[in-house]
Amino acid sequence: MNANSDQIIQALLAPWPMFRHPLVLARFGRNAMRSASGLARSRFQGEPARALFAGLAAHSNVPLEAPATASFGLLLAQLGHVVGWPFPRGGAQKFTDALVSYATSLGVHVETGARVDDIDRLPPARVVLLDVTPRQLLAIAGERLTIGDRRALSRFRYGRGVFKIDFALSAPIPWKTPAISRAATVHLGPTLEEIEASEKSSTPPERPFVLLAQHSLFDPTRAPSGQHTAWAYCHVPQGSTQDMTTRIEQQIERFAPGFRNTILARHTMTPANLEAYNANYIGGDISGGSNDWTQPLTRPFVRLDPYRMADGVFLCSSSTPPGAGVHGMCGYHAARSALRRLVK
Repeated sequence: MNANSDQIIQALLAPWPMFRHPLVLARFGRNAMRSASGLARSRFQGEPARALFAGLAAHSNVPLEAPATASFGLLLAQLGHVVGWPFPRGGAQKFTDALVSYATSLGVHVETGARVDDIDRLPPARVVLLDVTPRQLLAIAGERLTIGDRRALSRFRYGRGVFKIDFALSAPIPWKTPAISRAATVHLGPTLEEIEASEKSSTPPERPFVLLAQHSLFDPTRAPSGQHTAWAYCHVPQGSTQDMTTRIEQQIERFAPGFRNTILARHTMTPANLEAYNANYIGGDISGGSNDWTQPLTRPFVRLDPYRMADGVFLCSSSTPPGAGVHGMCGYHAARSALRRLVK
């Protein structure tokens, strides 16, 4: 853990990191702007340490040889040390439930289940915040944007997709290494080289790097008494139609012999299923856009205020800084941007 971890985290969760704690961030950047592959090989001794770092950096969903992929590994490692990787009791829906409950207590009316495909169909409002990606923004509010902004948004790049499986299990996953049962999040990739090969593959990998969560070990509300749940996903090319069920389960079985015997039921989601479930997941990209080394700093385009799209129209999704993650900072910064204009 870096002695300046708090300042680094504060900077990286800001719209323009270089303006927050610049000296601390400059020192961090010497390693962060490197490729995860290069940093792992030069700074970590032993295959387990290199594989651990590679798994953290692979959350970027970008080939690990790419510039700045080390930043993802370094940030996630520091977050693990400073605050851990917490998850909500009862499931992620609890986040939404809590926000809706608080908003309702303030007199807010919440309406769901109504598809919005044109901003002019919304009731009159001084401010509209859109939790969408640039593709939907252009469709919903494109006429309110300048020609230059429309061109910039049309060039926005989306990342690779994911293939996800939700499992109902009769028992905890029988890991060969019992200590793995003490982790809510597990990265299945034994070596740096294997994770590299999975993340740079232009076709669905035979041995995918698998991200797995086993929350029911720590949260009994996730499953009926005596049973368990888990979910796992791997990265695939955008829009891939390859069924990765067998490959993901083989990868889990490789480290947990007997895993298949615990499966009571499974539910799979291809990139197309994910996009049908949430239109923001273009081609199965759950990050709101590619995380290659330039776009995290320029999403959705280069602007001092990357949240304001037009008069009264703001973008608050993970397609804005600081990008995808369970942090809520995209909405926070978009709301502050809107408030600055409301109080003028």
